[in-house]
Amino acid sequence: MGKSCVVTSSFSLLLLFLQTLKYVHAGFICYGDFFNVNYGVSRTYLFSSLPSNVVSNGGFYNASFGRDSKNNRVHVVALCRRGYEKQACKTCLEHVIEDTKSKCPRQKESFSWVTDEFDDVSCSLRYTNHSTLGKLELLPNTINPNPNSIDSKFNNMAMFSQEWIAMVNRTLEAASTAENSSVLKYYSATRTEFTQISDVYALMQCVPDLSPGNCKRCLRECVNDFQKQFWGRQGGGVSRPSCYFRWDLYPYYRAFDNVVRVPAPPPQASSTIIDYGRDEKSFQGSNIAIIVVPSVINLIIFVVLIFSWKRKQSHTIINDVFDSNNGQSMLRFDLRMIVTATNNFSLENKLGQGGFGSVYKGILPSGQEIAVKRLRKGSGQGGMEFKNEVLLLTRLQHRNLVKLLGFCNEKDEEILVYEFVPNSSLDHFIFDEEKRRVLTWDVRYTIIEGVARGLLYLHEDSQLRIIHRDLKASNILLDAEMNPKVADFGMARLFDMDETRGQTSRVVGTYGYMAPEYATYGQFSTKSDVYSFGVMLLEMISGKSNKKLEKEEEEEEEELPAFVWKRWIEGRFAEIIDPLAAPSNNISINEVMKLIHIGLLCVQEDISKRPSINSILFWLERHATITMPVPTPVAYLTRPSLSLGH
Repeated sequence: MGKSCVVTSSFSLLLLFLQTLKYVHAGFICYGDFFNVNYGVSRTYLFSSLPSNVVSNGGFYNASFGRDSKNNRVHVVALCRRGYEKQACKTCLEHVIEDTKSKCPRQKESFSWVTDEFDDVSCSLRYTNHSTLGKLELLPNTINPNPNSIDSKFNNMAMFSQEWIAMVNRTLEAASTAENSSVLKYYSATRTEFTQISDVYALMQCVPDLSPGNCKRCLRECVNDFQKQFWGRQGGGVSRPSCYFRWDLYPYYRAFDNVVRVPAPPPQASSTIIDYGRDEKSFQGSNIAIIVVPSVINLIIFVVLIFSWKRKQSHTIINDVFDSNNGQSMLRFDLRMIVTATNNFSLENKLGQGGFGSVYKGILPSGQEIAVKRLRKGSGQGGMEFKNEVLLLTRLQHRNLVKLLGFCNEKDEEILVYEFVPNSSLDHFIFDEEKRRVLTWDVRYTIIEGVARGLLYLHEDSQLRIIHRDLKASNILLDAEMNPKVADFGMARLFDMDETRGQTSRVVGTYGYMAPEYATYGQFSTKSDVYSFGVMLLEMISGKSNKKLEKEEEEEEEELPAFVWKRWIEGRFAEIIDPLAAPSNNISINEVMKLIHIGLLCVQEDISKRPSINSILFWLERHATITMPVPTPVAYLTRPSLSLGH
């Protein structure tokens, strides 16, 4: 493979060599159950001809082999960077295959996106026991940041941030625009001049079987990963099964040899003219004019912009006191801004839908991503629940609670604006047979513990005592690192600190997660939240949905708590535990059994026998030697004739 030549000193070459060794751009993850002999044979067969098949098919190849069973059939997808040289592509894939065989000797799934700085090539390989063709695959993901700080290169970080975002957006738009003339149709490499440095390099690529919208979404998730986790580093690469993003301060993969350089933004024009024919004294006077005149102009422009911004703010985002008695204020967003941010609530931006309305992804003019909850007209939540959610979340700040940024109540619209949480809600993972494999026991334990901490804050640690009343998997959002955030406080009730329980004639929430005393008599307390937490915990352990279980076993009208209880007392523990949960070195079978025990205690019919969230967190301490109460038979409920709430 030919190398490009650069005339430089040996010392500079040494510095460049050391720079490229500072961090490795490679992602490698093995996961899933152990495979059988037939699965291993199928994998070996596909691997044997994979590098040559990728090259002969234009840089992208997908195939499957084996009997039509998830235990025997292997699906493989591989590609190289556009512009690859054939031998370099084959060599890259051969190395990845050998690494896969050694690092994943028996796992059913593997994902890797590997780059070779010296052979100027990058390639990707993924094999699974299910087809991924045409599907957006965001997990698992890997990120490789440069360990060095960007501060040493840039004095003005605000300017760098603006130019970096502009570069990323330009690269993303180009990469997500399909070029039908190329097999590797989703690709872009950009070389951009920054004000404070000569060039910055960015590269993005998606697998070619995606839609343009899914390619864009995947790449944006990669950019978000880097910004949230490693902003301030000198470069980095983020890879997902469906796409790849990398940026750096030096060229790589020979991807930028023929890329047209985008110049830096032009400096602000000045009316000062320099006459180079003047003497030194006059030239010094010109220097003073060059400095002073633009400064005065900038000051005038700055004042005008501030004045304009303040006037605009009165029409876009203003402080609004919702409840003068409590003195609580909240940012109010202009409806036009929300409509623009969500592309007029387009289907492409829709994240989900519930009984009270739909949730959309949006991007503010500043570039900040938001989640917009648009309440359905006539949904029943109305002014009271809307006001309730805004007031509560204004006063709540905890890492395991979703953050409310503001609201909009113009015309007949009622809209809540939240922080954007990239990995959607827990139900999208735990009730999906493919995505559930990502939830190792470590991840599940972290989610369970995080939700418990969020509830502890609501019940005991905040300035208020709050009962959520609608805790369920779909109301648990997961951030980029799969940390949970409790969401949807429309049904929450506020208590004085000396109050312990309440009663209502209007039972709202989701049947199946409701405590029996609440569903039957309208009585609620912190222990009714504990019951809902217990149902969610049992779903996490079993991988079964309470609703789906009822449909599957409709004749018995058996809910998940009853299902788990019967098998617990009969010693049939294996039937409770999700077979798709990936094993973990940190979580033993005893830890899983402890989780089942806690779940059964949470769903006790007798309120007094349910633990507090504080006790649950104490039990979740993995190394604590504890004795927990013995669970008694759980509540048996039958589905009501009418659905309640949402």
